Amino acid sequence: MRNSPNFELNSIATQDKVTDASLLTSEQLAWKIAEAADDKKAGDIVLLQVEEVSYLADYFVIATGFSTTQLRAISESIETQLVDCHQKYPIRVEGKTQGGWIVMDYGEVIAHIFLPQEREYYNLEAFWGHAERQEFVSNS
Repeated sequence: MRNSPNFELNSIATQDKVTDASLLTSEQLAWKIAEAADDKKAGDIVLLQVEEVSYLADYFVIATGFSTTQLRAISESIETQLVDCHQKYPIRVEGKTQGGWIVMDYGEVIAHIFLPQEREYYNLEAFWGHAERQEFVSNS
């Protein structure tokens, strides 16, 4: 099946949209995550540049979902877009079954997707308040 014309055509077509994940900077990866979250209508998306204040990551991307279903949809959008376009898989994903907070660890970037009450309670923006903050503005 590998040698079929369809396989070759699909491989060629896919090569155009796939970017080597190693070519993405941590900042570019953070913005890709924010854009994928925005595609599923995540609210209040913020990027925190934490590389100067934490050894955990270079960036945190923080977003709000307004239901457990939306939290899962946001996380699936992030994962799908990064795999499809950049061959970038998360190192670890936590919280998909618990519901209130999903954490997606991409090494240099960690995505935090919260329900509003969990986001307010944990208040990562205040905890990491000394990190550089970049607001994401939706294109939609």
